Amino acid sequence: MSYDPNNPYGQPQQNPQQGYGQPQGQPGYGYPQGAPQGVPPQQGYGYPQQPAYPGYQQAGYGATPPYANWGQRFLGTLVDWLIMAVPYVLYVVGMTSKNGALLGIGALLLLGIFIWQLIREGRTGQTVGKQALGIRLVRESDGQPLGVGMAFVRRLAHFVDAIACYIGFLWPAWDAKRQTFADKICGTIVIRTQ
Repeated sequence: MSYDPNNPYGQPQQNPQQGYGQPQGQPGYGYPQGAPQGVPPQQGYGYPQQPAYPGYQQAGYGATPPYANWGQRFLGTLVDWLIMAVPYVLYVVGMTSKNGALLGIGALLLLGIFIWQLIREGRTGQTVGKQALGIRLVRESDGQPLGVGMAFVRRLAHFVDAIACYIGFLWPAWDAKRQTFADKICGTIVIRTQ
């Protein structure tokens, strides 16, 4: 470093090849520095930091998971609805006959089954219907189950599927990732487990 009398601030000038605060003989900015031993090199910006689907690769699926088709999704939902049919019939019979006991039992069973299925779907990715059809609901980013809270949010997001003449429920028939609108909103996919 040298002193320049023309420098109005009286600051020492740096050699342009040497970075600020670098001791003499060290490479300046932009030069590879070499990582300490035992530390893996880091990738630069713009490169993926991890595989696109790490959870799927660990499960043996490879880079792209096998998406469930529309028929599998429909039949899984149908099985779930059939499970709700008996408590719903009790509820309707209790309401029409003004029988408070049947009405209460039907309502409690409906609520209990709904919560039970929601917890199953959040923790394992499978309701009874999805398990029967060999499909699973997972986060698209890592292939893990959603969690109960996010599974509930996804069920609320099915409202968007129903807005335009229920077209969102048919969307998986031609979508590349077989997603409904609710799946796209919540970042989820339904994959085959068998």
